[in-house]
Amino acid sequence: MQRLRAITDPSSSPSPTKEENPYHHLRITVTSGGCHGFQYLMSLESASKIDVEEDTIFEAEAEDGVPAESAGDAKVVMDEPSLELLSGSTVDYTMELIGSQFKIVDNPRATSNCGCGTSFDVKD
Repeated sequence: MQRLRAITDPSSSPSPTKEENPYHHLRITVTSGGCHGFQYLMSLESASKIDVEEDTIFEAEAEDGVPAESAGDAKVVMDEPSLELLSGSTVDYTMELIGSQFKIVDNPRATSNCGCGTSFDVKD
């Protein structure tokens, strides 16, 4: 939540207005492929990419002591098929020697994961 707020913070954008901030939310999609059958795809998108009829939006509560206008949004967006495969999972931000990234952890539907954590098999 903290890292996503920092990324979507309007003051971190080259544009002075929130409407022109290129990063509004984190989209998580599951596609077929990868070395274990399904793979996680994550991207930062603008608000115009949200389809209110097709997408589910998860938004973190405002932090105590931080005015809402001084922080970015902590929104995660998923389409319905991805949500079905990720229900009950946790989105985490990790910092490792090879880099930092958002990743899915504790996916209850996954029976196995690849070594890098980007693909998984599901229970039938």
